[in-house]
Parts: sequence; structure tokens; C-alpha cells
Amino acid sequence: MIRVLIADDHAIVRKGLKQLITEEYPTAKIGEVGNAESLLTEILKDEWDLVICDMNMPGRSGLDALNQIKQTNLKLPVLILSMYPEDQYALRVLKAGASGYLAKETVHEELPKAIRTALSGRRYITQSVAEKLAESFLVDFGKPLHELLSDREFDVFKLLATGKSVSEIAEQLSLSSTTISTYRSRILEKMNMKTNAELVRYAIENKII
Repeated sequence: MIRVLIADDHAIVRKGLKQLITEEYPTAKIGEVGNAESLLTEILKDEWDLVICDMNMPGRSGLDALNQIKQTNLKLPVLILSMYPEDQYALRVLKAGASGYLAKETVHEELPKAIRTALSGRRYITQSVAEKLAESFLVDFGKPLHELLSDREFDVFKLLATGKSVSEIAEQLSLSSTTISTYRSRILEKMNMKTNAELVRYAIENKII
């Protein structure tokens, strides 16, 4: 019997994932949570063989949760789901320790194989992501500006790009406004920009939001 913990803020998505899992593993124990904080609590409270986590949830992002998970349980496989295309986020989550990155539009076809791959201790990587990984090791110059950001800076950047204020971001990430302002300054400096409007334009042009 495998033990799988699903983290997604949409009940209908969790239901669909449970159905896909039980078709492959009828005796699986499946847990559900709706946000990253509950996910981290469950991981500390119980034993799990696999985590399936949405990239975007209320409060902490899936990427932030992934970093926390890897600090407490390095060997626990984590599959990240996202509505965003893999060319924007797959490399980042794989480098952060995820066992795979699945776009929600293809999850029905890919999830069973991804689970088997993750449970075997390997990473589930599509052909297009494999090519990008190879490129990232071979080419260090000419990187997109957002790849210069740390994971936390990237989270703040995305929220700024969606129009959220410093105080709103601070509340969502459970950080102080001063800390978020510091992140904002670092982001603007690293990306050679001066205003939030430039961040928004960049995010749109690069299909990040």
C-alpha cells in the first residue's frame, strides 16, 4: 500500500487526482490538504511515500512548500502540478528537488507514469524539459532575467506582477512588509528595472502570468 498526500486548494482537482491514483493503486492511502501550511503539518505528523502539490495555493506557494519539505525530509518524492507551461517553471522546481513537474492540462496522461517514476527514486522529466536541462548545464550566458532570482524572490516577483501591493504580499507569505520591500528592491536590481510596471510587462511578455 502506498501513501499519497495531495495538496491543492480546489476540491474538484483533488477528487480527480484521487480517482487517477486509485485506478492505478486501489489500496492506496490518500490524504488531502488545501494549502501549503496544512501540507507541511501533515508531513510532520504522518508518514507518506509521495506528495503531489499544486504550484499555486493560498499563502505559501508550492515552490516554497517544496523547499520546506526538502529541509525536513530530503528523500520524500514531490510531484509539482501547475497550470503554467513547463518551459517557465519546470527547471526551477526540478532544481529545487522536485521529482517531476506536470502541467494540469496533461496530468491525466502523465500522472500514472510520473508516480511510478517518483516512487522508484527517479525524476519524471518530459523530453522538452530534458532538452532544457541539457541547455541549462551547457549554457550559462543569456539566461532570462527571472532565472537570476532566488526561489523566494521569484515568488515575490510573481505576486508583484499580478498587481499585489507590498502589504498584501507580506500578509500572503506571512512576512513583514519591510522584508517584502527588501525582496522587491533586490528583484528590481537583479532584473535591471525601476518600477512594478516594468515587472508586469516583463511577466506578460515572458508568459509568467
